[in-house]
Amino acid sequence: MQLRTRLSLEYCTVLLESCIQSKSLFRGKLIHQHLLKCLHRTHETNLTNFDVPFEKLVDLYIACSELKIARHVFDKMPHRPKNVVLWNLLIRAYAWNGPYEEAIDLYYKMLGYGITPNRFTFPFVLKACSALKEASEGREIHCDIKRLRLESNVYVSTALVDFYAKCGCLDDAKEVFDKMHKRDVVAWNSMISGFSLHEGSYDEVARLLVQMQNDVSPNSSTIVGVLPAVAQVNSLRHGKEIHGFCVRRGFVGDVVVGTGILDVYGKCQCIDYARRIFDMMGIVKNEVTWSAMVGAYVVCDFMREALELFCQLLMLKDDVIVLSAVTLATVIRVCANLTDLSTGTCLHCYAIKSGFVLDLMVGNTLLSMYAKCGIINGAMRFFNEMDLRDAVSFTAIISGYVQNGNSEEGLRMFLEMQLSGINPEKATLASVLPACAHLAGLHYGSCSHCYAIICGFTADTMICNALIDMYAKCGKIDTARKVFDRMHKRGIVSWNTMIIAYGIHGIGLEALLLFDNMQSEGLKPDDVTFICLISACSHSGLVAEGKYWFNAMTQDFGIIPRMEHYACMVDLLSRAGLFKEVHSFIEKMPLEPDVRVWGALLSACRVYKNVELGEGVSKKIQKLGPESTGNFVLLSNMYSAVGRWDDAAQVRFTQKEQGFEKSPGCSWIEISGVVHTFLGGGYRSHPQLTQISNKLDELLVEMKRLGYQAESSYVFQDVEEEEKERVLLYHSEKLAIAFGILSLSPDKHIIVTKNLRVCGDCHTAIKFISLVTKRDITVRDASRFHHFKDGICNCGDFW
Repeated sequence: MQLRTRLSLEYCTVLLESCIQSKSLFRGKLIHQHLLKCLHRTHETNLTNFDVPFEKLVDLYIACSELKIARHVFDKMPHRPKNVVLWNLLIRAYAWNGPYEEAIDLYYKMLGYGITPNRFTFPFVLKACSALKEASEGREIHCDIKRLRLESNVYVSTALVDFYAKCGCLDDAKEVFDKMHKRDVVAWNSMISGFSLHEGSYDEVARLLVQMQNDVSPNSSTIVGVLPAVAQVNSLRHGKEIHGFCVRRGFVGDVVVGTGILDVYGKCQCIDYARRIFDMMGIVKNEVTWSAMVGAYVVCDFMREALELFCQLLMLKDDVIVLSAVTLATVIRVCANLTDLSTGTCLHCYAIKSGFVLDLMVGNTLLSMYAKCGIINGAMRFFNEMDLRDAVSFTAIISGYVQNGNSEEGLRMFLEMQLSGINPEKATLASVLPACAHLAGLHYGSCSHCYAIICGFTADTMICNALIDMYAKCGKIDTARKVFDRMHKRGIVSWNTMIIAYGIHGIGLEALLLFDNMQSEGLKPDDVTFICLISACSHSGLVAEGKYWFNAMTQDFGIIPRMEHYACMVDLLSRAGLFKEVHSFIEKMPLEPDVRVWGALLSACRVYKNVELGEGVSKKIQKLGPESTGNFVLLSNMYSAVGRWDDAAQVRFTQKEQGFEKSPGCSWIEISGVVHTFLGGGYRSHPQLTQISNKLDELLVEMKRLGYQAESSYVFQDVEEEEKERVLLYHSEKLAIAFGILSLSPDKHIIVTKNLRVCGDCHTAIKFISLVTKRDITVRDASRFHHFKDGICNCGDFW
């Protein structure tokens, strides 16, 4: 019986070897069942005869990609296998296919059973470590390599180089590489491709490539390793040189090389070259090639062409080309940039059917697409359905809320992100800081600044620009300047942001001085710089300076004015009451004036009560089509200011008839990190309504003693004078200031934000309040900042 079993086992072994060669899984499973029956029936105490066939079974299942079954057979073997080859096979399978943690775990179990690894074990386990970026585990394994004196082996050393380079330990990789007595082409390729993965390593990659040619000849894998570094620095010249080298060596027929060259040309903005490479590749193109071409179109801002190419890919009947998550995410990004909701929704359906919707990258791109298309509720629904979320997911939804005008909800999501234990990234702060700027949320903005310093994000120009904007819009212009002065590197956006910051604070002379400093540093202004500069002059009444720089923009800098420049000039001249000059300026414009130009003039007509001109301007706006309620409100208020109540009512009726509704006056103030909001006349909604009302009454008495009289022309309802005074007293900015006085200590600066322009009566009243209370008060309205101190506003009543 025992002899028959042994013969049966030997026969099974022979059959299993045949199955391994032919990858015959079905026959192998039948043999597996037979072996289990033999094991169950045997009366032998020594089961070593079963070791070899079971080892062959493990080998077969690995060869047939049935890793779970292979591991189950391995764990249930009669004896723990002592054959290092079998352990290596299983570790290699996990290192290639995952889960990578199992490869490392199996390695340590192998050591625990007293089995000594060999030179084939370490390349596999190190590959798993590099996939997981487990630098500490890899270093421990390196110690085992030294203990076993295998460091001189070229395969092991190459694996160490590859591991250290992929984990970003470039110095360690270089140290191992320099100690190698013999370096083959694989060792050089590992070093080059490893360095190529990391930003700022292009010079080192180029140096290694030159040194390599003194030792061995580069092959196609070398080129594939070098190309990402070339694309990263957008080095077109070197890209062309490598392309020529590939042509001479015959590497261009390699689909991976061709795709890499295509990618370089795309990132270097040479879309024609990229497309030519793509077309020349013919039928050898794979899914990565198509994805690279779509990506090249996206980089070069040819969104429509990217979408058309993707449609061509979908129409291919070739089953060899299978869409990947990367390609799908790239095309969804195209839909986001084009705000093509229809195609984006179709791709979402495809992602659900194909299962790609579970891929985190695809999910994040879908979030961004819905947000950019303005479907923020849809984005939020999808966000809540996601099983896995990361910093990119939260950043996409935060950015979506902020871009769609809901900064408060964006900040709420930012807090939820932190509570969920996910650390914000640079892109997250770049979305959160504008929300803080919009809400004048200094507390959250300052906390974000601290976080940026701790994480080293303040070295990034984009983050510093956002911080400057945030501090400026929160009323902290001096802090904004400190951030600007401490920047490591300033781009044109940095200078423009600081210039416009001075502008909205009414510090036009500082804006002009900063503009001079920018030129002294050799930085050339762009068209946006002059919009910022002329706007700053407008807010400060610097008419002569604004006119000078408008002319200099064309004559000295060769910049052709855009509609925004003309609108700024009309605003500058109109605010100064120079209506004849404005009329002449508009007539000479080479562009047809739009609503923004006429709106600036209409605003001045209201200030100067020039009803006749205002009516003419209003008719022109109506012909063009009003963009918002603002122009209706200006005309209605102008009529009300001169007592033409019927005309004011008619304008409001027309406004409602055309579907425009006036936004109610709303002001808010931040106290200890909490934003308190007030609506005009809506003080009753606040829990401290009694104290606020009493404080306003007290202030009114003190203000009247100093000569304050309510300017009833700013009440646009036909009511009694006494009622008008009460209406004016409960304007939203006055409510917020009264609450600030009650809530903040006398030495604290009161900063209030309003969604509309501050009215003339409130402007006068706040000057009196600053005098009565001896407090510094800042009000940011829809136009600019007003800094009140000792009864004076820095705008000089020019706003």
